[in-house]
Amino acid sequence: MRYRESFDREVRVEDVWIPTRDGTRLHARIWRPTDAETAPVPALLEYLPYRKSDWTAPRDAQRHPWYAGHGYASVRVDLRGSGDSEGVMRDEYDETELADGVDVVNWLAEQPWCTGKVGMFGISWGGFNSLQIAALRPEPLKAIVTVCSADDRYDNDVHYIGGAVLGIDMLAWAGTMLAFTARPPHPTSVGEDRWLPMWRERLDALEPYLHTWLAHQERDAYWRHGSVCEDYAAIDAAVLAVGGWADPYRDTVLRLVEHLDAPVRGLIGPWSHQYPDRGLPPGPAIGFLQETLRWWDHWLKDTDTGVMDEPLLRAWINDPVPPATSYETMPGRWVGDDAWPAPSVTWDERPLGGDGPVIVRSPLHTGLDAGRYFPFGNATDLPPDQREEDGRSVCFDSAPLTERVEILGRPRVRLRLDSATRRAHVIARVCDVAPDGSSTLVTRGVLNLMSRHGREQAVEWEPGTYEDVEFELNGTGYAFPPGHRVRVAVSDAYWPWVWPHGERGQLTVRPGESALLLPVRDPGAGAARAPITFEEPEQAPPLAVTVETPAEPRPERTVTHDVATGEWVLDVDPNYGGSRTYPDGLRYEESARETYRIRSGDPLSAVASSRWRIRLRRDGWDAEIHTATELRATADEFIMDSSVEARANGETVANRAWQHTIPRTSA
Repeated sequence: MRYRESFDREVRVEDVWIPTRDGTRLHARIWRPTDAETAPVPALLEYLPYRKSDWTAPRDAQRHPWYAGHGYASVRVDLRGSGDSEGVMRDEYDETELADGVDVVNWLAEQPWCTGKVGMFGISWGGFNSLQIAALRPEPLKAIVTVCSADDRYDNDVHYIGGAVLGIDMLAWAGTMLAFTARPPHPTSVGEDRWLPMWRERLDALEPYLHTWLAHQERDAYWRHGSVCEDYAAIDAAVLAVGGWADPYRDTVLRLVEHLDAPVRGLIGPWSHQYPDRGLPPGPAIGFLQETLRWWDHWLKDTDTGVMDEPLLRAWINDPVPPATSYETMPGRWVGDDAWPAPSVTWDERPLGGDGPVIVRSPLHTGLDAGRYFPFGNATDLPPDQREEDGRSVCFDSAPLTERVEILGRPRVRLRLDSATRRAHVIARVCDVAPDGSSTLVTRGVLNLMSRHGREQAVEWEPGTYEDVEFELNGTGYAFPPGHRVRVAVSDAYWPWVWPHGERGQLTVRPGESALLLPVRDPGAGAARAPITFEEPEQAPPLAVTVETPAEPRPERTVTHDVATGEWVLDVDPNYGGSRTYPDGLRYEESARETYRIRSGDPLSAVASSRWRIRLRRDGWDAEIHTATELRATADEFIMDSSVEARANGETVANRAWQHTIPRTSA
């Protein structure tokens, strides 16, 4: 990493209030050139609920001053009801959030230091709302950079996967957001006399998002709102879409480069759920800020940077590696395609083979080696050797490959099957099996058979009836080497990624009438093209934050099995950053734990829980939040228990609890 100490433009930073149409004010931090009043600059907006004054402050310091030093006003705004902004936050990506975002874009364009042109950027939440606000077409918004985001809120977010409840993050993210929305504003930003009334207003308005998310188990109007895949043509701003093969949102990049009418370029590397310049595993990191500067200069300053001469899609092809839960750097190479779907990619249909039907009845703890849904670059994020998972599945192996096979895109699986129960799931994994038997996960996909005719409807299976079901797996760029085998592993359980249906079933698959469809890329395609290269990572100097090691360190991820009761327990520390002390004296303490339990043979034993403790202290100010969230189910309904306790300087400010039930419709 190279840190840029000086820039062509001297930078100033200021905190301001931005008004919205109903009078609610959003708190913003603006880095901009000191001479911008006499030499106006375009504005760049990052718009998040994650608190610029503490949680994202280290990351913000890496990029916002850097953009400002290159002639932009780089703006970080807390969403309504989050951080230091006024109001309350009701849900993710709701109409109020997006309308506020349009207000902010228009306000920035009207400032005397702004040229009137605005860009938006962000990762995850900020990538989502960049796309969603672009679809609303505020006139000043000319370009966006969306990183690790989704165009489909139902089928490519943290709630559902293939029409199934995403147990691992439906609960965990709901618990996280309960803790995050319960945090107070800072007295140093909003005033000593205002922070406590603002906090009480937030706490009084709390309602666990889990209640809403589980109330919409099919793809209805709730999920269509904010899903730009509903109308790609609504976006006319230029879009740079960025993802990583280790991130669950990577398929969005492929869909955007295929469907957008607006100017678009796609970039997919080996990365996790992080900006590609941060140097967190898996690498290699790239000079991402420089790459985005080319984008901004082209669209906001009318400078020919050559960025539109790049291939429509630049993608990293991972070379084969032994299975591991973390890789500092993935071996591989960059490839470029000028169209998507690309002429260089053809479909290779590989029958699963076999004469008679096979029974798929996986142990309910199949999936404990799935790895983290959102890899963040931690030591235990990625799936380990899949041999144990393969042993709990039905596997179909190819013959040893005689040549290198590169794939790029979304493989598909077509299965001729019958289900013994009216409700069931099917999960397919593609693995690279080395001569020593080790099994590296390449990609996977899930289908709730209730949603096989479309995510908007729930259609039960008629046991005793065979049907062909076909579903996509997650996108990947991967090279299988000669001598290795391609394995398709099929299971009907994948806990805790997939919440089990209420009864134990089994599938019968006819492999002779089933197939794996691989998007095989010609390894020689683009040989005449100039190599795809990037500058080395560069950022502004890091914020002087002290990260403290816990007095009693605990493992990030453990699996235990009670042989007597048959219970399996997955215990996870999400490790978002831990406790730290900031240069202004703020002490931020954070502790979280997620637990997932299930007993062999009993789908109704599934329980997921999330617990958070957050404490903020500074100069006589002490705010503490404890939250707990638990999800379990009967055959007919989901049961949710949530609680929040908040204290200010040791005194209780709020103590709230909810118990909520929702009928199981398709989940």
